[in-house]
Amino acid sequence: MAHSKQALKRNRQNEKARKVNKTTRTAMRTAVKKAVKSGTAEDQAKAMKKLDKAAKGGVIHKNAAARKKSRLAKALSKKATAAG
Repeated sequence: MAHSKQALKRNRQNEKARKVNKTTRTAMRTAVKKAVKSGTAEDQAKAMKKLDKAAKGGVIHKNAAARKKSRLAKALSKKATAAG
């Protein structure tokens, strides 16, 4: 348990940020899974946007976002070639 007022405030701020980050991370993961499953360009664009927003907000590292976007595009490209 924190003893000082500033430590109590930091705990409140950290808890608030944790909830926001969790929401962002969950939405990002869901969008990526939906894009992989459906394979549509619309879902891919949404997933890319979610990844960029997560990186911008510091939820994931920008290189991690770039890596995930690259792998997503590669998977969807592979899926498109196999289907068509």
